[in-house]
Order: sequence, then C-alpha cells, then structure tokens
Amino acid sequence: MSRPVATALLLLCTIFWGFAFIAQKSAMDSMGPLTFAGVRYLIGGLLVLPLALYERRRRPIQLTRRHWLLIGAVSFVFLMGSWLQQAGLATTTVTNGGFLTGLYVFFVPLLGYILFRTRPHPIIFIGVPFALVGIYYLNGGGLGSFNTGDWLIVGSAVFWALHVILLGEAARATNLPIFVSAFSFLFGGIAASGLALGLEGPTLDAVMGGWIEIAYAAVLSTAVAFTFQAIGQQHVPPANAAIILSAESLFAALGGFLILGERLPVIGYAGATLIFAAILMVEAVPPLWARRRTHIPRNTN
Repeated sequence: MSRPVATALLLLCTIFWGFAFIAQKSAMDSMGPLTFAGVRYLIGGLLVLPLALYERRRRPIQLTRRHWLLIGAVSFVFLMGSWLQQAGLATTTVTNGGFLTGLYVFFVPLLGYILFRTRPHPIIFIGVPFALVGIYYLNGGGLGSFNTGDWLIVGSAVFWALHVILLGEAARATNLPIFVSAFSFLFGGIAASGLALGLEGPTLDAVMGGWIEIAYAAVLSTAVAFTFQAIGQQHVPPANAAIILSAESLFAALGGFLILGERLPVIGYAGATLIFAAILMVEAVPPLWARRRTHIPRNTN
C-alpha cells in the first residue's frame, strides 16, 4: 500500500471517530460507560471476525510469544483508553473530549522513544506543537476549570498514545492488521461487559435506549475505523500517524456544532488551519527532504 493511501485511510478514521464522540456522549443518557463499550466492541469484533479469519488463512504466519505479547498489550491499552474516554464524556463536552483526547499527539513520540527507541523525523518536533496549539485553539484557547471527566480523558490520552505505538508495531510484526484489530475488539468487549455486570448492572432496556449510538460506534467507529487504522499504520510511522489522527478533534467540534449545538469560536478556525498544516507538514516534508538529499551532488574529490 502506498503512503498516500495509508494516510487517506487514517484521515477517514478521524471523521468516523470525531462524530463518534457525539454517539458516545448521547449513549451515557441511558447506560454506563462500560456497558456501552462492551456492547460496542462485541458487535464490532464479531463484524470484523470473518475478515480476520480469512486474513489468517491467507497468511499462515506462526505467531510467536512476542507476537501474542504485543497483541495482548494492544488489547489492554485499547480497553483502558476506551473506558477512561467513555467515562469522561459523561461529564465533559464533546469539544473538550476531542481536544483532550488529542493530547496523545504529545505522548506518542515520547513513549515511542522510551519503549522502542524510535527516533521520529525532525519535522515531528515542529508538527507536534502545531497540532497541539491547533487543538487548543479549536476549543477557543481555553478549557476553563477541569472537572473529573476532563481528567479521565487526559488519562485516556496516555493509553491512546500507547495504542497508536503498539498497534503499529503489532501490525507490522505479524502482518495481520485485521486479526490484531478483531482480537482487541473482542477482548475489550468481553472484559468491559464482564466489568459492567459487576459495576453497572446493565439492562436490556438501557441498551436498547441507545441502540442508534451503539450501531454507529460498533460499525463505523470500531469495525471500520480501527481496522483502517491498523492497516494504515503499517505504512506510516507512529508519531506521524498521531498527528494525522489528531484531526478527529476537528470533526468532534464539527459534530458538536451541527448536532449538539456546541459553537466553535472564531479562534477555532485558526486551530483547524494549524491542525491541517501539521498534517500536511509531517506527510509532505519527509519525502521532499529525502528526494532533495538523493539529488545532492556528491563531492568526488
């Protein structure tokens, strides 16, 4: 797969995820965060499972202990990021949720270096501040006073950063991106459902009260978007992918404006411009720089 196609897949993910913030917040009117996450990921995992099994048959790779440790780690951080984000959205706005989730842009290059000694392209150190300032302006240049939900989403950003790093590593190591995604969905769905039974006491009426939100989150935000992410990240470095995926905050703000009546301030448009500038920067500069170095004449003296 070419780099531009992989980038397009990641951008498509941001659209699905951005609008998913609305579904995730609305669902909290009828059910708890673990209930929503459990049902969502079980359905999403079952939808992707046939493709995962087909991929596994076509690529009969012997999965090693390292492979399974990576897949298990992806599944765990996926569950924790989802749980904390969903719980946070119960008491914060969609726009704040999009902004604070976008903080993983900062955590990805830092944790990537700590875990795998991955040195990002120098342009990342310009693109990350661009994206962070853009996300900040997108929310009007301030968040006011933080509440419990805001802090939960900040915590989720750390796990989403780990998810970006580990998912890319697992997808490249196994060459089974759909299988890795399906496993993490089903793990997250089973674990969240089990915790919900003990902590939230879910009912069928509560689940049916948010079936539209569950359907959107399960099909588009989970089965489609997270699978596209796993495929796309095989061809895009983690730090670059994080900046591209930060565009979800733009679509979260857009969805909040169109559906929930949350208004984007004037300065928010400057933020949107900075986010797209960061995306173009990290995608365009590295290949142009490599091409320039290739054509620099060598000194034969």
